[in-house]
Amino acid sequence: MAFNATLETSKFIAKITLAGELDAISAPIFQKEVEKAASEHPNRLVLIMQDLEYMASAGLRVLLFTKQKMGADTDIYVVGAQEMVLDTLNKTGFDQSVILVDEYDPAQIEKV
Repeated sequence: MAFNATLETSKFIAKITLAGELDAISAPIFQKEVEKAASEHPNRLVLIMQDLEYMASAGLRVLLFTKQKMGADTDIYVVGAQEMVLDTLNKTGFDQSVILVDEYDPAQIEKV
């Protein structure tokens, strides 16, 4: 499946919806969206991952870049990660750097 990353911004929230397979070829697409999101200086970055089927080490590198680019004051939510992606996040310890949630709950995520 082809990779797709779509950015939406509103208020102090940036949402990037990821779909397909995040690997070395598609990682620059994700990184570009992260850079656009960071330029908006959001309080929260929400990564919608329910349609992300696979994440290679290149995807993890972009997540590390994301954490650094957004800074310590920006909460990063990972929403709906599939088992394979969640397993990768857990094994690498990246799950300790983000907020994992099963589904997008505006009451929880969009509170300012």
